[in-house]
Amino acid sequence: MTSPPLEVVIVGSGPAGLTAAIYCARANLEPLVFEGEPSSTGDQPGGQLMITTDVENYPGFPEGILGPDLMAAFRAQAARFGADLRTEKVSRVDFSRRPFRLWVGDGEAPAATAQAVIVSTGAQSLMLGLEAEERLMGRGLSTCATCDGFFFSGREIAVVGGGDSAMEEALFLTKFATKVTVIHRRDQLRASKIMQDRAFASDRIDFLWNHTVVDILGSDVLEGVRVRHTGNGAEQTLPLAGLFIAIGHRPNTDLFKDSLAMHPNGYLITEPGSTRTNIPGVFACGDVQDDVYRQAVTAAGSGCMAAIDAERWLEAQHDAGHR
Repeated sequence: MTSPPLEVVIVGSGPAGLTAAIYCARANLEPLVFEGEPSSTGDQPGGQLMITTDVENYPGFPEGILGPDLMAAFRAQAARFGADLRTEKVSRVDFSRRPFRLWVGDGEAPAATAQAVIVSTGAQSLMLGLEAEERLMGRGLSTCATCDGFFFSGREIAVVGGGDSAMEEALFLTKFATKVTVIHRRDQLRASKIMQDRAFASDRIDFLWNHTVVDILGSDVLEGVRVRHTGNGAEQTLPLAGLFIAIGHRPNTDLFKDSLAMHPNGYLITEPGSTRTNIPGVFACGDVQDDVYRQAVTAAGSGCMAAIDAERWLEAQHDAGHR
């Protein structure tokens, strides 16, 4: 016998998905949350904060908190109000009709059906593909200057990249570091003219052109990087206290490429001022639809919005059905 459709299924966790779960559970919607599966890429229960050490910019924690501890608190709060949390990854969806259907693994039968779905699968930073990245993430290696720049006051650090994001990171980091070296594989930047001008004008930013990072040094904390010239192959070691990788982000939206509208960069499109997608009853929140802020606090805020949008949409559907 097929189980009746759930009111809400949340795909993904992290600050957005778990906040949505808290709000949906408190609204008696009994949400089912497919958290994702553990991995080293950030596509896992808790998202990017699970590979983050100290979080000092999330309100309410004046002494800071470890990323995994913050996500554990989010999860416990969602569970307290009755959210059904499953450490499984959705493998397929069908948003062509309601109730929506969601599969896990290779099963033929849907794992769940729902009247509404909240997508919070997040995004992941593009990395260099070096073995040391996983070991040193949060220990001198970072992908977020806004999150971690404060830890490098009075130190020398580097940024890898040549686009607008890399220049934004480098300029922000000059507030703390004594010197910021931009390591770029080409001899000119891809960033917009205005961002280039700002970076070139800073007396705290140096540029290492035509170089790639071939190794990140340090056992417990980052101590430097090994770089290689793209032309002559010469290598050198740069002693550094921190390294920020800013070569782009990739939203986790492959699952929805045949059903939900996306921007050219892959981020989900939501209606201005809301979390509604192009499919009525499907909502998106957090980094999967935010390529601007990408902060835990903004993700949590959009998770709240998605839950309220979903609750009100469901109420409207129920009211229409009783007329």
